[in-house]
Amino acid sequence: MSAKKKIKRNRTPWPTKAAMEQVYANHLWGGAAHSFYSGEGSHAPELLMPYVEKLRLFFSSFEHPITVCDLGCGDFNVGEKLVEHTRKYTAVDIVDSLIAFNKRTFSKEHLEFLCLDIATDALPNADCAIIRQVLQHISNKEISQLLPKLETYKYIIVTEHLPNGTFTPNSDIISGQGIRIKKNSGVDLSAAPFNFKAKKETPLLRVILEEKKGVLLTTLYELF
Repeated sequence: MSAKKKIKRNRTPWPTKAAMEQVYANHLWGGAAHSFYSGEGSHAPELLMPYVEKLRLFFSSFEHPITVCDLGCGDFNVGEKLVEHTRKYTAVDIVDSLIAFNKRTFSKEHLEFLCLDIATDALPNADCAIIRQVLQHISNKEISQLLPKLETYKYIIVTEHLPNGTFTPNSDIISGQGIRIKKNSGVDLSAAPFNFKAKKETPLLRVILEEKKGVLLTTLYELF
Protein backbone atom coordinates (compact mmCIF):
# COMPACT_ATOMS: atom_id res chain seq x y z
CA MET A 1 0.00 0.00 0.00
CA SER A 2 1.47 3.34 -1.00
CA ALA A 3 1.94 5.93 1.73
CA LYS A 4 -0.29 9.00 1.56
CA LYS A 5 0.69 12.37 2.91
CA LYS A 6 -1.24 13.10 6.08
CA ILE A 7 -2.58 16.65 6.02
CA LYS A 8 -2.39 18.25 9.44
CA ARG A 9 -5.43 20.26 10.43
CA ASN A 10 -5.40 23.03 13.01
CA ARG A 11 -8.31 22.34 15.35
CA THR A 12 -8.34 25.80 16.92
CA PRO A 13 -11.66 27.60 16.23
CA TRP A 14 -11.27 30.29 13.55
CA PRO A 15 -13.81 33.07 12.86
CA THR A 16 -13.64 32.53 9.10
CA LYS A 17 -15.00 29.02 9.46
CA ALA A 18 -18.09 30.24 11.34
CA ALA A 19 -18.60 33.05 8.83
CA MET A 20 -18.51 30.72 5.83
CA GLU A 21 -20.77 28.19 7.55
CA GLN A 22 -23.29 31.02 7.97
CA VAL A 23 -22.99 31.99 4.29
CA TYR A 24 -24.03 28.52 3.16
CA ALA A 25 -26.58 27.87 5.92
CA ASN A 26 -28.41 31.15 5.20
CA HIS A 27 -27.88 31.16 1.40
CA LEU A 28 -26.22 34.57 1.58
CA TRP A 29 -24.85 34.08 -1.95
CA GLY A 30 -28.26 33.04 -3.28
CA GLY A 31 -29.40 29.64 -4.49
CA ALA A 32 -32.02 28.97 -1.82
CA ALA A 33 -33.22 25.94 -3.81
CA HIS A 34 -29.78 24.33 -3.49
CA SER A 35 -28.25 22.56 -0.49
CA PHE A 36 -25.06 24.53 -1.10
CA TYR A 37 -24.52 27.38 -3.56
CA SER A 38 -21.30 29.33 -4.12
CA GLY A 39 -22.84 32.28 -5.96
CA GLU A 40 -23.27 33.43 -9.55
CA GLY A 41 -19.51 33.61 -10.02
CA SER A 42 -19.51 29.81 -9.92
CA HIS A 43 -22.70 29.29 -11.90
CA ALA A 44 -23.45 32.06 -14.42
CA PRO A 45 -22.39 30.60 -17.82
CA GLU A 46 -20.95 33.89 -19.07
CA LEU A 47 -18.57 33.94 -16.07
CA LEU A 48 -17.96 30.24 -15.69
CA MET A 49 -17.37 28.88 -19.17
CA PRO A 50 -14.61 31.29 -20.35
CA TYR A 51 -12.72 30.42 -17.15
CA VAL A 52 -13.19 26.68 -17.60
CA GLU A 53 -12.01 26.89 -21.20
CA LYS A 54 -8.85 28.82 -20.22
CA LEU A 55 -7.94 26.30 -17.54
CA ARG A 56 -8.65 23.33 -19.81
CA LEU A 57 -6.26 24.83 -22.37
CA PHE A 58 -3.62 25.37 -19.69
CA PHE A 59 -3.91 21.84 -18.30
CA SER A 60 -3.82 20.31 -21.79
CA SER A 61 -0.61 22.21 -22.63
CA PHE A 62 1.41 19.72 -20.58
CA GLU A 63 2.73 16.50 -22.10
CA HIS A 64 1.49 14.60 -19.06
CA PRO A 65 -1.52 15.57 -16.89
CA ILE A 66 -0.61 17.59 -13.81
CA THR A 67 -1.89 17.45 -10.23
CA VAL A 68 -4.14 20.26 -9.02
CA CYS A 69 -5.17 21.57 -5.61
CA ASP A 70 -8.37 23.65 -5.60
CA LEU A 71 -8.17 25.96 -2.58
CA GLY A 72 -11.70 27.07 -1.77
CA CYS A 73 -13.60 24.66 -4.01
CA GLY A 74 -17.06 25.75 -2.84
CA ASP A 75 -19.99 23.78 -4.24
CA PHE A 76 -17.65 22.28 -6.88
CA ASN A 77 -19.68 23.47 -9.86
CA VAL A 78 -16.41 24.78 -11.31
CA GLY A 79 -14.06 22.02 -10.26
CA GLU A 80 -16.16 19.18 -11.63
CA LYS A 81 -15.56 20.57 -15.13
CA LEU A 82 -11.78 20.44 -14.66
CA VAL A 83 -11.15 17.12 -12.91
CA GLU A 84 -10.94 15.05 -16.10
CA HIS A 85 -8.04 17.17 -17.36
CA THR A 86 -5.80 16.41 -14.35
CA ARG A 87 -3.84 13.45 -12.96
CA LYS A 88 -5.13 14.14 -9.46
CA TYR A 89 -7.52 16.82 -8.23
CA THR A 90 -7.65 17.71 -4.53
CA ALA A 91 -10.52 20.04 -3.58
CA VAL A 92 -10.34 21.94 -0.30
CA ASP A 93 -12.85 24.03 1.61
CA ILE A 94 -13.31 25.21 5.19
CA VAL A 95 -16.94 24.15 5.71
CA ASP A 96 -17.28 20.56 6.95
CA SER A 97 -20.88 20.07 5.81
CA LEU A 98 -20.04 21.41 2.34
CA ILE A 99 -17.14 18.98 1.97
CA ALA A 100 -19.35 16.13 3.18
CA PHE A 101 -21.96 17.09 0.56
CA ASN A 102 -19.33 17.23 -2.18
CA LYS A 103 -18.02 13.79 -1.23
CA ARG A 104 -21.53 12.36 -1.58
CA THR A 105 -22.22 14.18 -4.84
CA PHE A 106 -18.99 13.94 -6.86
CA SER A 107 -16.93 10.80 -7.27
CA LYS A 108 -13.86 10.17 -9.40
CA GLU A 109 -10.94 7.83 -8.80
CA HIS A 110 -8.44 10.69 -8.83
CA LEU A 111 -10.63 13.21 -6.95
CA GLU A 112 -10.24 13.91 -3.23
CA PHE A 113 -12.06 16.36 -0.94
CA LEU A 114 -10.50 17.75 2.24
CA CYS A 115 -11.88 20.12 4.87
CA LEU A 116 -9.05 22.51 5.72
CA ASP A 117 -8.48 26.14 6.63
CA ILE A 118 -6.11 27.34 3.92
CA ALA A 119 -4.68 30.04 6.22
CA THR A 120 -3.83 27.86 9.21
CA ASP A 121 -3.60 24.25 7.98
CA ALA A 122 -0.93 22.45 5.97
CA LEU A 123 -1.91 22.19 2.31
CA PRO A 124 -1.83 19.18 -0.03
CA ASN A 125 1.01 18.74 -2.49
CA ALA A 126 0.28 19.46 -6.17
CA ASP A 127 1.79 20.95 -9.28
CA CYS A 128 -0.80 23.71 -9.51
CA ALA A 129 -3.02 25.53 -7.02
CA ILE A 130 -6.17 27.29 -8.18
CA ILE A 131 -7.77 29.93 -5.97
CA ARG A 132 -10.96 31.26 -7.51
CA GLN A 133 -12.67 34.23 -5.83
CA VAL A 134 -11.47 33.16 -2.41
CA LEU A 135 -8.87 35.71 -1.32
CA GLN A 136 -11.41 38.49 -1.85
CA HIS A 137 -13.38 37.13 1.11
CA ILE A 138 -10.56 36.80 3.66
CA SER A 139 -8.49 39.21 5.72
CA ASN A 140 -4.99 40.41 4.91
CA LYS A 141 -3.70 38.43 7.89
CA GLU A 142 -5.06 35.19 6.47
CA ILE A 143 -3.73 35.94 2.99
CA SER A 144 -0.31 36.60 4.53
CA GLN A 145 -0.48 33.26 6.34
CA LEU A 146 -1.37 31.48 3.11
CA LEU A 147 1.25 32.98 0.77
CA PRO A 148 4.36 31.19 2.12
CA LYS A 149 2.59 27.85 1.65
CA LEU A 150 1.83 28.68 -2.00
CA GLU A 151 5.54 28.80 -2.76
CA THR A 152 5.61 24.99 -2.91
CA TYR A 153 3.45 24.95 -6.07
CA LYS A 154 4.88 25.35 -9.56
CA TYR A 155 1.81 27.23 -10.79
CA ILE A 156 -0.84 29.29 -9.03
CA ILE A 157 -3.99 30.47 -10.81
CA VAL A 158 -5.80 33.22 -8.92
CA THR A 159 -9.14 34.79 -9.82
CA GLU A 160 -10.29 37.96 -8.04
CA HIS A 161 -13.23 40.36 -8.30
CA LEU A 162 -11.68 43.81 -8.76
CA PRO A 163 -12.93 47.35 -9.42
CA ASN A 164 -12.84 48.26 -13.10
CA GLY A 165 -10.32 51.08 -13.25
CA THR A 166 -8.02 52.66 -10.69
CA PHE A 167 -8.32 51.20 -7.21
CA THR A 168 -6.49 50.90 -3.92
CA PRO A 169 -5.06 47.39 -3.62
CA ASN A 170 -5.43 45.20 -0.55
CA SER A 171 -7.58 47.26 1.80
CA ASP A 172 -8.16 45.00 4.78
CA ILE A 173 -11.52 43.39 5.60
CA ILE A 174 -13.03 41.05 8.15
CA SER A 175 -13.36 37.61 6.60
CA GLY A 176 -16.87 36.67 5.49
CA GLN A 177 -19.52 37.16 2.83
CA GLY A 178 -18.37 40.58 1.64
CA ILE A 179 -15.41 41.63 -0.51
CA ARG A 180 -13.19 44.69 -0.87
CA ILE A 181 -15.10 46.11 -3.85
CA LYS A 182 -17.16 48.39 -1.55
CA LYS A 183 -13.90 50.03 -0.52
CA ASN A 184 -12.87 50.49 -4.17
CA SER A 185 -10.27 47.84 -3.49
CA GLY A 186 -9.31 44.31 -4.46
CA VAL A 187 -6.58 41.77 -3.88
CA ASP A 188 -3.36 42.33 -5.82
CA LEU A 189 -0.78 39.86 -4.57
CA SER A 190 2.11 41.72 -6.17
CA ALA A 191 1.29 44.92 -4.23
CA ALA A 192 1.93 45.81 -0.58
CA PRO A 193 1.57 44.42 2.00
CA PHE A 194 1.93 41.04 0.24
CA ASN A 195 4.60 41.79 -2.40
CA PHE A 196 4.30 38.26 -3.75
CA LYS A 197 7.15 37.38 -6.10
CA ALA A 198 6.74 34.98 -9.01
CA LYS A 199 9.09 33.98 -11.79
CA LYS A 200 6.40 35.01 -14.26
CA GLU A 201 2.97 36.61 -13.92
CA THR A 202 0.50 36.31 -16.82
CA PRO A 203 -3.10 37.57 -17.06
CA LEU A 204 -5.18 34.68 -18.40
CA LEU A 205 -8.68 36.11 -18.48
CA ARG A 206 -10.45 39.40 -17.83
CA VAL A 207 -14.26 39.38 -17.72
CA ILE A 208 -16.08 42.71 -17.36
CA LEU A 209 -19.14 42.45 -15.14
CA GLU A 210 -22.36 44.23 -16.02
CA GLU A 211 -23.76 47.31 -14.25
CA LYS A 212 -20.33 48.64 -13.24
CA LYS A 213 -19.76 45.76 -10.82
CA GLY A 214 -16.10 45.48 -11.74
CA VAL A 215 -14.08 42.75 -13.42
CA LEU A 216 -13.05 39.17 -12.76
CA LEU A 217 -9.32 38.90 -13.37
CA THR A 218 -7.61 35.51 -13.60
CA THR A 219 -3.83 35.51 -13.30
CA LEU A 220 -1.29 32.71 -13.72
CA TYR A 221 1.76 32.85 -11.44
CA GLU A 222 4.70 30.63 -12.40
CA LEU A 223 7.06 29.98 -9.50
CA PHE A 224 9.59 27.55 -11.03
